[in-house]
Amino acid sequence: MPIATLPDRGVLEVAGEDRIAFLQGLVSNDVTEAAPGRAVWAALLTPQGKWLADFLIFSDGGRLLLDCERDHVPMLAQRLSRFRLRSRVTLRDLSGEFIVHAGWGGAPLPAGAVAAPDPRLPEAGWRALAPAPMPEVDATAEDWDRHRLMLGLPAGSQDLVSEQTVLLEAGFDELHGISWTKGCYMGQELTARTKYRGLLKRRLVPVEVAGPLPPNGTPVLAAQGDGTVEVGEMRSGRGARGLALLRLEALDGRRLTSGEAVLTPVIPAWMILPGGDAA
Repeated sequence: MPIATLPDRGVLEVAGEDRIAFLQGLVSNDVTEAAPGRAVWAALLTPQGKWLADFLIFSDGGRLLLDCERDHVPMLAQRLSRFRLRSRVTLRDLSGEFIVHAGWGGAPLPAGAVAAPDPRLPEAGWRALAPAPMPEVDATAEDWDRHRLMLGLPAGSQDLVSEQTVLLEAGFDELHGISWTKGCYMGQELTARTKYRGLLKRRLVPVEVAGPLPPNGTPVLAAQGDGTVEVGEMRSGRGARGLALLRLEALDGRRLTSGEAVLTPVIPAWMILPGGDAA
């Protein structure tokens, strides 16, 4: 029942009486669903609907706490502050006051911390924000990384490209990162159009790696005729498992290579590909 600290994660506090309404108009998911013991996964997009950052939103009753990439905290605070106008909202970097933990494999949800099940998948376990490392910690951030790669969960800027990635490419729909009913938010138009017009052409998919792990950004090639054609690129990986952004037509069983490695897509049960059925 592993529990790990995640030192690359930071915490941004959104406080004030207008905090929920303020964030609701900016991010991809329904902020009103965040409550003590229940977290929400959401993303901040450009007005054109491209990914800037994603985070888990916690509530301890009087404020919202965003569990995000530590390096993204200053950028998020700056971008969100642009939209405060007359909203009664404050933004504070609390990365020095909280340590982010992940637990999975049946580890019990901890008491005495701001904690909630990971809303993306039951197998992802839980997240907790605590003022000090929990005494139960018995795993590493690398262990968590291997687990999330097996599940096919994207890891922010390791797998997504700022101002380029579309949420549906990265599984935000199936992984409960988008509300289709809450109303307008920044970037909603392109997100909805991509879904309802069937415009998606690529997906971020887990791959088994046979050979040396290709660096992030290495092109993925598919056999075609007597040669190859570029069909995507490698994203994050560890050992023999990784994620790759692939054109949908590359998921037809052809041999895929990246660098000196052969890649085999492993479509997880939660992923819905064209045709409307889960894999």
